[in-house]
Amino acid sequence: MPTGDTAALGSGDPFDTASLRRAVLDAWTASPARFREDANAEEDLLRGGYRDRWFVELAQNAADAAERAGITTTLRVRADGSVLHVANAGAPLDADGVAGLASLRASAKRGSGGVGRFGVGFAAVTAISDAPRVVTRTGGVVFDRARTARAVADAGAPGLADELARRDGAAPALRLVWPTGPGEAELPPGADTEVRLPLRAGLDADDLVALAAAQAPDLLLALPALAAVDLPDGIVRRTGDIGDADTVRVGDRRWYVVRAEGDVPSALLAGLAVEDRARTVWRATWALPGDGALAGPERPDVLHAPTPTDERTTLPARLLATVPLDPDRRHVRDGAVTEHVLAAAAARYPDLVRARPAEERPALVPAPALPASAVDATLRDAVVGALRTAPWLPPASGAEDLPPAGAQVLDLDPAGPPEIVDALAERLERYHLLHAVR
Repeated sequence: MPTGDTAALGSGDPFDTASLRRAVLDAWTASPARFREDANAEEDLLRGGYRDRWFVELAQNAADAAERAGITTTLRVRADGSVLHVANAGAPLDADGVAGLASLRASAKRGSGGVGRFGVGFAAVTAISDAPRVVTRTGGVVFDRARTARAVADAGAPGLADELARRDGAAPALRLVWPTGPGEAELPPGADTEVRLPLRAGLDADDLVALAAAQAPDLLLALPALAAVDLPDGIVRRTGDIGDADTVRVGDRRWYVVRAEGDVPSALLAGLAVEDRARTVWRATWALPGDGALAGPERPDVLHAPTPTDERTTLPARLLATVPLDPDRRHVRDGAVTEHVLAAAAARYPDLVRARPAEERPALVPAPALPASAVDATLRDAVVGALRTAPWLPPASGAEDLPPAGAQVLDLDPAGPPEIVDALAERLERYHLLHAVR
């Protein structure tokens, strides 16, 4: 029975990685096509949806670990020569988590309220490292593409060796796992977990840290359990709890937020993948930048679910919503649950508009434009529909005694505030003409 590298159980191998390696090598030996399948699946993730998401995925994993521990966390990013270090506080890695990392598509987060799927998203780190390590208070593990190739070659299975040769010796990085050495146990102060990424040749650690710095503000807005990102040039913090406050500050930027949540009707869950059916609560947040730099047709944003997707949007505010996603988490999965969540989120948009001063409200009516995506088309129609019936336009007096819900408040009263009436009338007339063409 092939075992690859062996390690003594007990303190030297706290997660019994020897058994995990043995099981994988046995499966590959029995069916070399399985080795090929695993290698192709990892490569597809690397070249596809996860090709540039290493920091997003590590931030999601850190936020999920903090949520499981009932805390908020700071993500600490440092470069030490050609090794990138990303550390956080939170629930440490356990045996189920290690098995999830090594399984590629079977996350230990099944049924949890977390954002990510550690077994899938962690594959993003292979875009920058062939030998990632995860070190926690309970032990550490290391993956190594070259070491995996040697273990495959040493397995003594001709069919498996032939498959490796056909791939020019390229093995998957994340299927075989080993314990870290005794000299790798030290963690930064306050950290429960650190991911260490020896970088591929040709990659610059400072460039990757700069990428993390650029992505940090959006992630702090999206992930409630992530409170700060500690970078070499300073700490980017979020002030205000996304779950409670009406105003959140991320770094130097203020956001006005409106949240909603509810249960997904049980009748709709049957259309989801089996493991997704355990997530029965949807959440949505509308976030409006306080600096006036609104999104729109000239400055498109993307839907966040809750981290960035590739679904472009042209609404003035950002939507963060827990809609079902394709496996790469870049595109929304069509279906009844998605339609339900987007419609429910759009119904709360007038609350965001109503919370702003009267003179700011016209700019929050979606500007006429061709939709930037199918998601954008759905949201635009639903948001405009909600604005047609929700009470948000103040009367001429400027008082906030708004019409009752259900009133056709956008059949504008000429006696209303002239500057608001004129701006809204022009925008809605253009929108209706465009809508008719579409």
